[in-house]
Order: sequence, then structure tokens, then C-alpha cells
Amino acid sequence: MRNLSAILYLFVSGLLFWSCTSSIQVSPDEQAPEIIGKPDLKVTSDRMTPEVLWAFGRVSGQEISPDGKTVLYGVSYYSIEQNKGNREMYAVDIDGGNFRQLTHSLKSEFNAVWRPDGEKIGFLSSESGSVQLWEMDPDGSTRTQISDIDGGVTGFKYAADQKKILFTKEVPIENKFADLYEGLPKASGKLMDDLMYRHWDHWVESYSHVFYADYDGSKVWNEKDILEGEPYQAPLKPFGGIEQVDWSPDGKIIAYTCKKMTGKVATLSTNSDIYFYYLETGETINITEGMRGFDVAPLFSPNGKFVAWESMERDGYESDQNRLFIMNLETGDKIYASKGFDQNVGGLCWSGKSDAIFFTSDWHGTFQIYKNDIEAGTIEKLTEGMFDYRSVAYAGEQLIASRNSMSMPTELYAVDIADGNAAQITFTNKDLLEKLTMGNVEERWMKTHDGEDMLTMIIYPPNFDPNKKYPAILYCKGGPQGPLSQNFHYRWNYQIMAANDYIIVAPNRRGVSGFGQAWQEQISGDYHGKSMQDYLTAIDEMAKEPFIDENRLGAVGASAGGYAVFYLAGIHEGRFSALIAHDGIFNEEAQYLETEEMWFENWDKGGPFWEKDNKVAQEAYAHSPHKLVQNWDTPILIIHGELDYRVVFTQGMTAFNGAILNDVNAQYLHFPDENHWVLQPQNGILWQRTFFAFLDKWLK
Repeated sequence: MRNLSAILYLFVSGLLFWSCTSSIQVSPDEQAPEIIGKPDLKVTSDRMTPEVLWAFGRVSGQEISPDGKTVLYGVSYYSIEQNKGNREMYAVDIDGGNFRQLTHSLKSEFNAVWRPDGEKIGFLSSESGSVQLWEMDPDGSTRTQISDIDGGVTGFKYAADQKKILFTKEVPIENKFADLYEGLPKASGKLMDDLMYRHWDHWVESYSHVFYADYDGSKVWNEKDILEGEPYQAPLKPFGGIEQVDWSPDGKIIAYTCKKMTGKVATLSTNSDIYFYYLETGETINITEGMRGFDVAPLFSPNGKFVAWESMERDGYESDQNRLFIMNLETGDKIYASKGFDQNVGGLCWSGKSDAIFFTSDWHGTFQIYKNDIEAGTIEKLTEGMFDYRSVAYAGEQLIASRNSMSMPTELYAVDIADGNAAQITFTNKDLLEKLTMGNVEERWMKTHDGEDMLTMIIYPPNFDPNKKYPAILYCKGGPQGPLSQNFHYRWNYQIMAANDYIIVAPNRRGVSGFGQAWQEQISGDYHGKSMQDYLTAIDEMAKEPFIDENRLGAVGASAGGYAVFYLAGIHEGRFSALIAHDGIFNEEAQYLETEEMWFENWDKGGPFWEKDNKVAQEAYAHSPHKLVQNWDTPILIIHGELDYRVVFTQGMTAFNGAILNDVNAQYLHFPDENHWVLQPQNGILWQRTFFAFLDKWLK
């Protein structure tokens, strides 16, 4: 759960487009009636609605052509009627001119990159049935399938000399109990004897492996599995993609991320490593041997002298500080390049001369772009403003970066490296945004109950009138760690809440990143203490304002935010008149044995509930929300997805049952085909309509 916030940002930027939306793509045996493109939506009001939210084009990815003149990117549009999405490829000149759409197809194109010679664009598509590698000319013509890989492909990269391609694909896990199934082709039972047998939203029946193959400019053949016989994930599921694999510039080494563990051991550890596979000898070495936390996303420098990666220090702690490490390939020396930088590092990008690394990092409620000077060993902040930069690509004297805010979906910007000034180069949603009125976003610093300074984001309704009284919603962030910044979310969207005439109060409570590691770590083992008081501080402080009706307050949240709502339901002492919890933890003891990544539970709770001498664990379980259900007296809406294996749907059901048995006005919205998120358009709109119908009933 902890990494959800960071993951959701990647969803917005599209870096994980395929993995997070595969459930709503056009399946190989199903042809959509027409290509899904930009919706022709008639906007009758200047307020955001669920239909408007799903009409936005979702910009993702930015790939710079080898000549540095053109930006390749994708835009996803969704059809509410067809309940599906489709992603098309676009290009624009580096200065924002000559915008053009390259594809018009029934099947989404994704993982698109320029071939190193710039003469072709490679991409993945399921047009032929399974997902395969395709190529097209830079203008979108001459669309040609170049691979026929058994089982399909999940990601790929060209070698610099174009003689080989690496790709990832799923390898089925051999059924060790196959003899028991003999003659039973319709048997649906799943027999297992170890963890982890299911993960996030799927049963684990395969693992991802890295392959490489010959390539001659027209076809791919002679593939070789570099982890053959090894039952390990590379890239790491469920969210790792091709960014976890890289070619050395000379094409002799494949660097990949892998956690070489299985079963119970894998569920207890976060110790992934960076491996080098040498094509000429078939030798594999672990370059992060002895580094105990997450080591991911290796990236070779253009000159081939260095490899950089993201690294966490402590095993079992998936929200440890994300650090920048660099290895000198000539000497083998490793440099902790972000030492003393009390922030997270992500989305690495080398300069063309290999003398700097650019990355994004969150600080005080925004994500900005930073530059690490390799020789000087310094880190410089390049940008500033009330928005999030989420990914960067190098383009000479500038960077092409994806950027969004609470009031604007993702677009691409050209950022001057010298001064940080930015110019917008894509305008995907310009026409729609011009028809909408957004609410103002304000930063407020507050004193917590124990005297700390806490930043709280306040989002006001459009055309806010300070002489009126408004209902207010306390937004309880999930995670429980990670950023609360300027994200434009497609479900927990601050502006659509404000458009329904609510004031949103979103505190960066204990556990939120971007305020130093010490602030972030104060929630570990203590969901119920400081962070809950931080929530109450924020809503109590805002309730003093003359424009907020203290008798019409609500609290909403998902995942760890759902836990917060369940917990606040038992202790809020009449503050709130309505509560909404989505995919929240209700019974901590049940959660410990229902979830699959045990490192998370062990770190956050201090250990299992049966360790009676473990004071940290016993304190955590003693404050499970289900132990306060007898105090519930506030109307509550509970939402859960049946494919959520991180916080199992029975958590939501038991909370709902507990509410009803205590004569609390309650509703339960169950999605049998959604996971920890709501990804399908019609389900997303049902979610929004139910959300606001419930709030309006009790707060207006």
C-alpha cells in the first residue's frame, strides 16, 4: 500500500500505461465498433463532472528523436459507451510546432521509442492478436510487425547498433502438481504450498523474464532467455517495466533489476539487485551485492563509463529514502551521489555528455526537476512552482518534461536547463479546459498538536464566495507514505470535489514524503497516533473559518486513507457528518494474514499480532479500527474491489456489516472486476456519482 501514491503518479504520466489499463483494452478477439478518439463532449456547465473527467486526453511518455528535433508521445482517450480506452501516438517538434497524430488504430500503441537511427519508430501493439513488436515510419506510415514471439511481449529496447533487441515477456510457471490434474481439464482449483501465490490483482502463474534477440531491421529472431531456468521476476512485478532493464552503449551488457528469491522468503524481503549479463560469455554478476534494499532502474551513461540506479538502504522497508547511486565502470567504485539530500530521487535521465543526471523529487507538496553534477558532486534544483514534474527526457540545452497540477492534466513542457523556465509544447486538453472554471488552490502551514509545522492544501470551489458557508471534506491520504502534491487524479480529483461546492482540506500529515525522511517515518508502527491528530488539527483549524460550516464536515480516503476514515469514525467525537472509505483496512489482525507482501505488514506493524512480547506490534494491533466499531454513529459509504489482493475486499464488507449491526446509516459499493483502483470508465463514473450522492445527502 505504501507505494500507491508514487505508483498512481506513474499511472497519470503513462509510464505504466499497459500494466494499469490492460483490463480495459480491446481484447484480441474483440473489435471495437470504431476507433476511440477525442470525445465530442457537449459541456453545458463550467463545472467539472465525472463525464468531463473521463473526457480528458491522458498524455504519457516523451521520447526524443535521435536528431533532437521531434518529441514522440502517446495520448489515451476513453469511451464511456464502449467502456474501453485506446492510446494513439503523436509527435510534435521540440519547439511545440508541427503537431501531428501518427496512428489511427483499433489497438493501442504503447512502449513506443525511436529506433537509434531515427528512421523507424518501434512500438508494441496487440493488432495481430498477441502483443508484438511493430515498427512504422516517423510519419506513422508503413506499419509492420517485426516479431512473432510466443506468448507476446511486455516491453523492449533496441541496442545502440541496432543488431539486437532486448525484450521482456511472461514465462509460465510449471505446475508441480500436474499429475493431480490429469484428466480434469475443467478443474478450477488452485493448489499451492508456498507464498506468494497471488499479488496485487492476479494469481501468480508466470514470471517476467528478460530476453535478447537478433534484429536485422525487419524482423526479430533467435531469442535467448538470460534468466533461463531461474524462477525469478525481472522486471519486478507488479509495476516494474522496461525502465528496469538497459543496454550498455556498446551492446555487450544487459543490466536488469531482479529479486532472486521466491516463496515465503520473497514476501518478507525487498532486497532487489542490479545484475549485469554479458552477452559474449553468458556470465551474470550482481553489481549491488551487499546492498540490502530495493535497487532498481539501472541506466548506462551515453559514454558507457557509468551506470546509475535508484537505491533504498534497508531490507523490508519499501518507503525507505530513494537514493541516487552511480558506479564507475572502469574502477568499479560506487558513489552515493545524493548523500545529504534529504529527499527521494526518481526518473533518472543522463545528459548527452554524461556529465549530469536529471531527476524529479518531491518537496513541500510539489515535484520539481533537479540536476546532479557528476564532477562537482552537487545537486541543484532547476524548477519551481505549484505543479508536479513527473518525468524528464534530455534534449540538448533543454529537457522535455511531463507536468500536471491539481487544476490541469498532464502536458509536455520544454524546460531550459540554464534557468528552469518552461514552455508548454502540447495542448491536448486546451479546448476542454477553457470551458471549465477551476477552484483556487492554497497552501496553509499549521501548527500540529505537538508543535510541528504542517503544510495543508486547501482547494476552494469555483467562484468561491467568502461570505457564504460551505461544507468541507477532509482528504485522508493513502500510502500511508508517499507524496501529497499537485497530482491531477482521475478518481480522487480535488477539482471535481470542489466543483460540487465542497472545500477540500488535504493535510501533509506525518508519513507524507517531501518533508524529510524523519517526518515520513513517523507513521511506521503508528498509524493511529500523530497522523490521526494531524488530520484533526487540519479540519479543526479550517472549521474556524467563517466560510466553513462546522456542522457539515466529511472525511474521505482510500487504502491507508480508508484506514484513517475507519479509525476516525470511532474517535472523531461528532466532528463529521459523513464518511467515505475506499479499499481501507478495517481489521489489522485479519489484514496481516490476508495481504501478500509481508515486508509491508512487518515494517508497519512491527511484526505479527501473535508476538505478544513485541510492544510495537501489540500497540499497533490494539488500535485496529474494528475495535472501535461500537463507537460508530456517523453515516458511512464503503467501497471495495474484489480483485484487490493488497487490502482484501472482505475488509470493506466486514466494516459495512459492523456499521449496519450498530444501526449506522451505511452503503457498500462493491466492484467485482476492479482491483485497488477503479480503472474502467463506467465503473469510474458510478464511483463518482455514488460518492457525491452520498456526500450531498448528508452534508447539504
